[in-house]
Amino acid sequence: MTDKPAGLTHIGETGEARMVDVGAKAETIRSATAEGHVRMKPETLALIETGNAKKGDVIATARLAGIMGAKQTANLIPLCHPLMLTKIAVDIEADAALPGLRVVATASLSGRTGVEMEALTAVSVACLTIYDMAKAADREMEIGAIRLVEKSGGASGDFKRGG
Repeated sequence: MTDKPAGLTHIGETGEARMVDVGAKAETIRSATAEGHVRMKPETLALIETGNAKKGDVIATARLAGIMGAKQTANLIPLCHPLMLTKIAVDIEADAALPGLRVVATASLSGRTGVEMEALTAVSVACLTIYDMAKAADREMEIGAIRLVEKSGGASGDFKRGG
């Protein structure tokens, strides 16, 4: 028999992967925000900002892809629960200092489990879409710093990065 590592809720008593039973948990308002970025050449960023990328409007397409990705999280991450999101917002801004695009996604709902994975998936899919749409101009782009920024609601309480 394998001892269950402390704090790993998706590991059963004998070490098997399992979906957490949230049936007895109270429904609460839950929210999570994640961020990430795509670093690129300054000329690639300029191409995106002027709307001259070959595949079209990179930012609008990536925003929609992020929203769609969040809604598909349970189909992509094996032990995630299918959730009825009440909000998913994806904001993408140019950052000349990076240079590149910064992506922030917020997911929320009233439910029995958190939405951290949905926010992280939204950021990941948006960043991948940016790469896909601009790779003809810049194959050296880097996707990075995808992380949870904050979350609220649920039994584990609130979390804020760095605070």
